[in-house]
Amino acid sequence: MKDAVGKMLVLCVVTAAMMPLTGCTNWKKKYGSLDVEHQNLKGLYENCVASLDSTAAERAQMSQELESLKKQLQQGKSASDATGFKGDVKVDQDKGTITVTLPNSILFSSGKATLKNATSAELNDINRVLRERYSGKQVDVVGYTDTDPIRKTKNLWKDNWDLSAGRALTVLRYLVDQGVSPEKIRGVACGQTRPIASNANAAGKAKNRRVEIVVHMR
Repeated sequence: MKDAVGKMLVLCVVTAAMMPLTGCTNWKKKYGSLDVEHQNLKGLYENCVASLDSTAAERAQMSQELESLKKQLQQGKSASDATGFKGDVKVDQDKGTITVTLPNSILFSSGKATLKNATSAELNDINRVLRERYSGKQVDVVGYTDTDPIRKTKNLWKDNWDLSAGRALTVLRYLVDQGVSPEKIRGVACGQTRPIASNANAAGKAKNRRVEIVVHMR
């Protein structure tokens, strides 16, 4: 009986002695896990701070460029001289955009979305200015049509939305092939929804059939 009691006492003492060691092991594991999580969160935080700093610097640069553009326009320079683009150029200071308008007659035949010529002097000039002065800026290529329904080429296009999308993408691909960053350019189709002239006469329709290159300054 005494031997049994003695063995039980020894077992209790050993168990009691092991408990703190087991507890320490668990705490070490928890500490190690928390330390790894802390390091991960620290890395994410530092990346976020760096990203915010970069974004703030880019916005500051864009603001300076837009302010410089405003001053040039206020000094009497034409939109073409101030921006570097040729032709029909408009600057919207409130939106912070530069818009170059190309009539479809320069680029496309009626009802088509294939460039008239393999090389376009107008698009080459736009490409040059984009790369030299507006590298890194977001660029939209926007296609528009008049209100006339698709007739002669209805086998190619479902409607004017489809045609305007095809033309925008043709210009986009041309500019990308010439070196504009594909990450900074996108195609937009507006069809007949945003006319700039009356569709009641031929002259107005001709103005509405257009492609716009829109540079976002901020």
